[in-house]
Amino acid sequence: MPATPHTIQDFVLHDASAQPLPLSRYAGQVVLVVNTATACGFTPQLKGLEALQQQYGPQGLQVLGLPCNQFGAQASGSNAEIAQFCELNYQTSFPSLAKVEVNGPHTDPLFAWLKAQAPGILGGRILWNFTKFLVGRDGRTVQRFAPMTKPGKLAAAIEKALAAS
Repeated sequence: MPATPHTIQDFVLHDASAQPLPLSRYAGQVVLVVNTATACGFTPQLKGLEALQQQYGPQGLQVLGLPCNQFGAQASGSNAEIAQFCELNYQTSFPSLAKVEVNGPHTDPLFAWLKAQAPGILGGRILWNFTKFLVGRDGRTVQRFAPMTKPGKLAAAIEKALAAS
């Protein structure tokens, strides 16, 4: 990763089996990055996120779920267990990646960058699980959405990002 990342494609995450996942794989796509959890009141949003993936995936949207256990330990379990939970209970087809931290001294570099691009109302902190970041085809953050924003409410922003060249 370059010293100063400029786009989402400059980052490498890890999938649920700890294999590197270069985000350059999604160059030219619209990406929706979400810090997820399996035991949260917002967990049913996984169904809505999957609906977005199904509806807009063929047009170039990729949803990425990144479990985070920082909020009430609501993403306990291994990465594989979390991915299996999402697939079995919400029929998700989008990747559930390795756990990350989104706040504090061990913040994942991707989330540090996303928060700098779209600080939100807490001055860069993430309030809770299911904060969503929409990243345009150019790899730059378009918009940040609060945890309580249901995935269906993102449709207009996703359509606009998909239409942009």
